[in-house]
Amino acid sequence: MTESAELNTEHRHWILIACMLAMFMAAIEVTIVATAMPTIIAELGGFSQFGWVFSIYLLTQAVSVPLYGRLADMWGRKRLFFIGVSLFLMGSILCGFAHTMTWLILFRAFQGLGAGAIMPLTSTIVADIYSPRERANVQGWLSSVWGVAAIIGPLSGAWLVQHFNWSVIFWVNVPIGLFSMLLLARFLPAREHHKGATLNLTGSCWLMICVTALLVALLQADALGYWLLAFLLLALLAGWQLKQHEQRAEAPLFPLAIWRSRLILAGNAGNLIIGATMMGISAFLPTWIQGITGGTPLQAGSALAMMSIGWPLASTLSGRLMLVTSYRFTAQLGAMLLIAGSALLLLLRADSSIMQAGLTAFVIGTGMGMTSTTFLVSVQNHAHYDIRGICTASIMFSRMLGSAIGTALMGAVLNFNLAQRLPQAHDPMQQIMSHESRQSLSESTLHQWTDQIAASLHWVFVVALAIAMLTLWIAWLMPRQRPEAE
Repeated sequence: MTESAELNTEHRHWILIACMLAMFMAAIEVTIVATAMPTIIAELGGFSQFGWVFSIYLLTQAVSVPLYGRLADMWGRKRLFFIGVSLFLMGSILCGFAHTMTWLILFRAFQGLGAGAIMPLTSTIVADIYSPRERANVQGWLSSVWGVAAIIGPLSGAWLVQHFNWSVIFWVNVPIGLFSMLLLARFLPAREHHKGATLNLTGSCWLMICVTALLVALLQADALGYWLLAFLLLALLAGWQLKQHEQRAEAPLFPLAIWRSRLILAGNAGNLIIGATMMGISAFLPTWIQGITGGTPLQAGSALAMMSIGWPLASTLSGRLMLVTSYRFTAQLGAMLLIAGSALLLLLRADSSIMQAGLTAFVIGTGMGMTSTTFLVSVQNHAHYDIRGICTASIMFSRMLGSAIGTALMGAVLNFNLAQRLPQAHDPMQQIMSHESRQSLSESTLHQWTDQIAASLHWVFVVALAIAMLTLWIAWLMPRQRPEAE
């Protein structure tokens, strides 16, 4: 078997359901844990380590994504899927038994190693069993999982910690994962892996060092101080060594076809930009709602959920639009929506309504859904079966890396502006976000701080808009062709 059409079976819908369940399991993990963290901290303590519960999960997930993609091309999707989901479920079970914050962080790292397999492999498996023309529509179904998870996650997380021990939020994924594995074990046909193919261990080590150092530098920039330069230098040196090794290796970790294809490079660059732009709204729109307008966490979450609703709707629409227009037209339309939504962020004022914030998030979500689906489908249709796994994984990795870069860049812009505008204030953002501290501020101080913080966030949104505008150029690199059936 060499192409996707040859992997088609009469049980494709069961395979799709299994992949959607696995993707739902990974998607809901983020929101459900975030909702339960105050309860977990109250019992385990260790508030100073709070950020690492999320950072270590993202770190190990991002590091492992390219490795899973390459191994899936060598050993087969089915075997790697079972390995990844098993690691994820084992990590989930162990997280529920953690009795200190340190152990929870360690088990979250283990969980992230498994999560690195879920996103690229589910998308690759679906691409294998559907033709290029069908993939455009099916990706809309996969994207809808994130919209559902964004709504169900916070609600179910709050309900579970209210009625059960917090450990249950980690264990609730176990039956979902087992059922997904059972479906794929029954219906997904196995495929022989490449004879004599071996993993490029040296290249893998350099990749892990490079990615780990870079993500630690980006995710923990505030806490590292001067050590930040050391981590960035280590990432640069490891990246150079990886490049040198890949040029000499007989079996490079990233096949040369990836670097020679303008379309694949454009798809990765597009997802890097999408990931960075996404943080402008995911991290800082809730900050605006709670800090500037004095809204509640529920209001902030509701506005942000509109992005997760717009994403799958636009993803489904883009699948149909690609079939009647082209990759380039669909990507350019999505880019313009993303730019328009980012521009709407600049119109937010202290008296803006939650409805206006939600509409802004929805427009940004539609732009992200349309562009990300177009980039992914075009790369999967362009890539040969033997490298489709690593090509899909590179798309996922680019978005994760973009999110980390966007968070660090926009966080630095915010901190710089606050230092310039409120030099005498001690952690004004924390004080204005806390309801108790906010109430203790005088009316004049509160007015001054909200004005200056709003101006600082305005510059964060300017950066987000500037990054979003790059997607229009990336979209222009897409070919003027439609997905065609094989």
